Amino acid sequence: MAGRKKLGSTPIVRTGGAPARHSRGRTREEGASFPVPPPRSELPRGYVATLREIKERIRRERLRVVMAANSAMVFLYWDIGRMILDRQEREGWGAKVIDRLSTDLREAYPDMRGLSPRNLKYMRAFAAAWPDQAIVQRCVAQLPWRQNIALIERLDNEKARLWYAEQTLRQGWSQPILCLQIERGAHERHGKAITNFAATLPPADSDMAAQVFKDPYLFDFLGTADPRREREVEQALVDHIQRFLIELGSGFAFVGRQVLLEVGDQEFYVDLLFYHLKLRCYVVIELKAVPFDPAFVGQLNLYLSAADDLLRHRDDKPAIGLLLCREKNRIVVEYALRDLNKPIGVAGWKTRLVEKLPKELKGSLPTVEEIEAELAEFPKSAPRSPGRKR
Repeated sequence: MAGRKKLGSTPIVRTGGAPARHSRGRTREEGASFPVPPPRSELPRGYVATLREIKERIRRERLRVVMAANSAMVFLYWDIGRMILDRQEREGWGAKVIDRLSTDLREAYPDMRGLSPRNLKYMRAFAAAWPDQAIVQRCVAQLPWRQNIALIERLDNEKARLWYAEQTLRQGWSQPILCLQIERGAHERHGKAITNFAATLPPADSDMAAQVFKDPYLFDFLGTADPRREREVEQALVDHIQRFLIELGSGFAFVGRQVLLEVGDQEFYVDLLFYHLKLRCYVVIELKAVPFDPAFVGQLNLYLSAADDLLRHRDDKPAIGLLLCREKNRIVVEYALRDLNKPIGVAGWKTRLVEKLPKELKGSLPTVEEIEAELAEFPKSAPRSPGRKR
């Protein structure tokens, strides 16, 4: 029996020269030793798949535990806030009582954070903002506390607050992104683009696509310049691609700018090409620095057909087009999209610069029309730089 190797035992690396001895099922030796795992090539065929499955189970369980802990904490805050509201209404509790309550609770639970007077007042406001316990359990309790504070601080309308809560839960907005969306009035713009999705897409895809696009798009990050040509807008959006993606919404992946499509013996260039991860399709965006013209729809329709033939994978859904114009007439757009087979949405874009000016300055600054009239009086001595004709 001596010298026989035990099957399935873990290989041992020995730093000393003495033979190993077995004691109580463990290998010992005069020198140091430690187990070395066998190489993956010597393991059973299904090991890698099993390892991947176990890791995924651990990841999901850890996430579940974190989410459950957050939900329990937020619901506890709501319950505390509800109790404070009840006592204030019945017994007239004031700020001094909340200060005393904070001190006593922190003495009782010194290792627990979030019991400051300020946070207790947030709990009270939180309970007042969400009187329906069912909504709290279904949606609001799933959000981090910082996002909940932003909702109650920045929104008075319960319907709008619920919309942002649901979108934050669905889109995974961080607290800064949530504040930015509220500042930009996202709930008033989402799903407002003029589209033909109901007639060109299956019902489930149509509803989702309609909610993806908005009207208008706000390009405040373009600065104080007022771009008059599409190329200028394209370059500015690419230069600020991260903020542009935030404005577009979650799910958009940037593919490229001026993407070449060869049709017949001609070359066409897509202004901006994206891929939407939830819709599972390419999104072709055409930018116009002028008001809507029905001819733009024909151009975008050609791009969509070419994108489907040249770029679309067999698992992708048909490409969707988004036409962004400075201005549009809703009736004209609806007529232009009627009976069209390709899914297209039309929306406006603006920088909202004038809206941000102080009220006392709005009347003292010239309008765009007045500036254009002044410039028209000067001779056009400088030649225009060549560019792609649209």
